[in-house]
Amino acid sequence: MMRTVRPIGLAAAVLVIASGCSRDAAWPAVLQAVEMAYPDVRHVTTDSLARWMSRASLPQPLLLDVRSPEEYAVSHLQGALRIDPDTETFTALEARSRDAPIVAYCSVGYRSSALVSRLQTAGFTNVANLQGSIFRWANERRPVYRADRPVGEVHHYDGAWGRLLDEELHAARADVSSSP
Repeated sequence: MMRTVRPIGLAAAVLVIASGCSRDAAWPAVLQAVEMAYPDVRHVTTDSLARWMSRASLPQPLLLDVRSPEEYAVSHLQGALRIDPDTETFTALEARSRDAPIVAYCSVGYRSSALVSRLQTAGFTNVANLQGSIFRWANERRPVYRADRPVGEVHHYDGAWGRLLDEELHAARADVSSSP
């Protein structure tokens, strides 16, 4: 059964963002809303993922970018595989062990948490959502890529959610999508 975002948590996060609160004040509400909507999903911090990825001796996670093709085309984490946010089948992952590490991300964590929940239901046991997703990663000035080239921009999703991304990181050609 597909898990949906609890409307109250999402509504509260949207209200905080729309109210014009500072990004620093809005992030805790967004992160809490994601965790309330997906209480069974494990979350890894950007610091933890960066340390993990810097240690070649550890099994590296498969990074799943759970955004639209347009968002992915602007930038993504290095080596990330784009997967449709609404997918119910995981044919691209069939060759992987069900306990291989996977970290999913989107703009702020809603779509990727939903995907992680579906992966868990499908039997994947070592999956996590990147807390704050690509917006937090980029805000911390961690590298994002277009193809194999580092870039300094991210698809800002839309005007409301884009407030969580440092303005100088907004991609000039970012198109509007329909869900975070």
